[in-house]
Amino acid sequence: MLITIPDVLTAQQIADCQQHLRGADWEDGKNTAGYIAGRVKTNLQLPIDHAVAKQLGDFVVSVLASNPAFIAAALPAKILPPRFNRYQGGGEYGSHIDNAIFAVPGSTERVRTDISSTLFLNDPSEYEGGELVIEDTYGSQSIKLPAGHLVVYPGTSLHRVNPVTRGERLASFLESKHGSSRP
Repeated sequence: MLITIPDVLTAQQIADCQQHLRGADWEDGKNTAGYIAGRVKTNLQLPIDHAVAKQLGDFVVSVLASNPAFIAAALPAKILPPRFNRYQGGGEYGSHIDNAIFAVPGSTERVRTDISSTLFLNDPSEYEGGELVIEDTYGSQSIKLPAGHLVVYPGTSLHRVNPVTRGERLASFLESKHGSSRP
């Protein structure tokens, strides 16, 4: 399953997100990667407890929780807080499979996830490279969507982000647990 959902965010919402993200303090993306993924991850990421990450994460979850196409595609029983990443200057994320178990920030709860989603936060014309390449039973699929569009795919799929060779790629990544028709 690979489902794209257009226009999850409006142009104004995208501009607001970009403004907050461009002024934020980013850290090395390896800080949130597991042992294997850390060896192939060269991007920047907002810490999950960063004020901007929390504010924008709450916003993204509220938008997705009221988006009928996302609810139908992911059937989320739980949506974990989104993370925000930035790729530039050759930054990439080599082939990996997403972690299946995530700790819910601020709690001792751990959630097994099975659905991944990427929300593109700037237009493809603003950067070269940066395609999300997903390997699934139908072969390799390259995804580079307009700002505000989302792709939903199995978290168990082998996938990567190709190197960004010009400009910067901003995106939000989130995991959800499949289970019911309500978040």
